[in-house]
Order: sequence, then structure tokens, then C-alpha cells
Amino acid sequence: MSTFSISNASNISQADSLEDSDNWTAVTQFTQPGWQIALWAITYSFIVITSIVGNVTVIWIILAHRRMRTATNYFIVNLALSDLLMSAFNTIFNFIYASHNVWYFGEEFCRFQNWFPITAMFVSIYSMTAVAAERYVAIIHPFKPRLSAGNTRVIIGVIWLVAFGLAFPQCFYAEIMMDNGTTKCIVVWPDDVGSKHQLTIIGITLWSSAVPGNHVNRVRYKHQVNAKKKFVKTMVVVVIIFAVCWLPYHIYFILGSFKEDIYQQKYIQQVYLTIFLLAMSSTMYNPIIYCCLNQRFRSGFRLAFRWCPCIKATEKDKLKLTSPSLYQSTQTKSRRSSFNTETQFNEKEKTSFTLTQQTL
Repeated sequence: MSTFSISNASNISQADSLEDSDNWTAVTQFTQPGWQIALWAITYSFIVITSIVGNVTVIWIILAHRRMRTATNYFIVNLALSDLLMSAFNTIFNFIYASHNVWYFGEEFCRFQNWFPITAMFVSIYSMTAVAAERYVAIIHPFKPRLSAGNTRVIIGVIWLVAFGLAFPQCFYAEIMMDNGTTKCIVVWPDDVGSKHQLTIIGITLWSSAVPGNHVNRVRYKHQVNAKKKFVKTMVVVVIIFAVCWLPYHIYFILGSFKEDIYQQKYIQQVYLTIFLLAMSSTMYNPIIYCCLNQRFRSGFRLAFRWCPCIKATEKDKLKLTSPSLYQSTQTKSRRSSFNTETQFNEKEKTSFTLTQQTL
């Protein structure tokens, strides 16, 4: 989340200069050698590229194939979009800020960085919660009407509105300040209580989110339940990975709110860059998880990257994304067969009744 990385950078910026310097210079105890910054830059760039390519592919797989346009997958599109925006508008800018300790991008972008990435974070959390709720209903109450496309769009719209509202205070209190001759983008909360309040909101939202799965159902729903549970397991992995990636980030700032001198430690910049890297890496894992644990998404990735010499897409992959599942086909045939048998039986009864009348 942009908010806390910016706040962290402002804390780092308040560190003292080298002890042997009477006046402030451009070199501080947090200055890194060029080769180290280059390694960090390559690593962060890899995460951004992987995240953008992966999430764009997920969005294409769902929106370009009618078979994939389900209520659950629309929430997956929303989750992929939030990860895509987080990666594109937050990762590199905050890496530059944290590594150089100078804000280069102006006041307006400072406010934007303290608003939009936070919004994307909340959208990710609430999209996963929506998937959990939708899967719960689908498994526990399989014969209840499913969410329509219109209702799904309304829920997604509400998610974005709530996320915008929760992120707005961060944007409102963001401002540019000069610190020892360098420009900083910081969030100045009134009475210094806002950041702790924001941490509380995000912590409660993140760690109290429902995790789908572990529901017992009747045997007669076994096939439907098993099919749905496969995707539930995928989402459980998504939620766990998300939580593991962001937990160190929150712990870092919770500790800093109680003991601010940790920002003065010698290797704290390396610690922060590592923690921020782990948090931002959460944006690239979901497409990998979908590809590994879901057959349809795996087929979609093969089709998307069939131009690559080492990847071969088959006709079977196309069918998985365009044709109904084998179970649905079997059920349809079974219903048709049952209907035809019943019709034939009724016709035989009518014929028999007519012959009996004629005999009488």
C-alpha cells in the first residue's frame, strides 16, 4: 500500500546525517551503492512485468470466453484489475522514493499515490470476501438462484465506492514537505492519530476477511460440490498467499508506531525494501495460482501464449473455455432422454386408452 511506504520514507528521511558531517549533505546513512540499487530495480521490475502480464491474461481469459463469464470469475476480474493497478501505479514509484529518499513526482501525484493504491488494496480484500460469500452460497445452497450479471456489477461497483471512501482520508492529509533541502511526500494526520486508525481499519479488514471452504454437504450434491470446492481450494491458496505477503508489512508499521527509533537503524532501509518487495509480489502470484490449480485457466494461458515455441495449445484447450463441462452435457442429455422416455410412455398410454375405447 502506497500510504505506508510513503509514511515510511518520510520517517527514513528524518534520520540524522552521517555523524562525521557537521552540515547535511546528499549522502546519508541510508544511501546505497549503485550496484545495490540496480539489483533492487531489476527485482522490482520483474515483479511489475510478471504482475501486469499475468493479470492482463487472466482478465482476457474471462472476458474473451463466454464460458468463463460467471459471477465468481467477474470477482476474479475485479481482483486481477486491482492487482494490475497496484503494480502499475504503486510499486516502481514507491521503490524509487524508498531507495532515493526523495519525492520526484510533485504534489498531485503525491496525493494520488496516497489514494489510488490504497483503494486497490481494499478492492482486493473485498473482492476475495465476495468470492468467499458467493462460493459459500453455491456450495451450501446449490439450488438457490445464482447472482446475475447485473447484480454482480452492482456489488463490484459498491466495492469500489467503499474502497474509494476508505482511502480518501489518506489522500486528503497527504502533502509535500521540505526536509533538509529534499522534497518529501508525507501524510500529516491531525494529532498524529490518523495513521494508527488507518492501520487498524486495514488490519481488521484484512485479517477478519472470510476464508472460503470447509463446508459439509449432502451426498446428492457430491458432484456439484466437488467441482465447486476445487475452485474454493484455489481461492484459499490465494487468500493465504495474500495474507502472508502483507503480514510483515503491517507488523513493520505497527512496531514503528510504538517504537519510532527502529527507523534509525543501520539496515532498516534494506529491511523495508525487502518487506515492501514481498507485499508487492502478492500482485503477481494469483495468475500463477490459477494456472497451476485450475484446468480452464491453464488452458487459457496456453491459448494466450501459444505463440511461444515451448507452449502448445490444443483443440481440447479451446473446448474447455467454450464448451459446457462434461457433467453439464451429461445432465442435459439425461434430462432430454428422460423427457423423451416420458413422452413415449404418455403416447403409449393414449394409444392403449384409444384401443380400449374402440373395443368397448
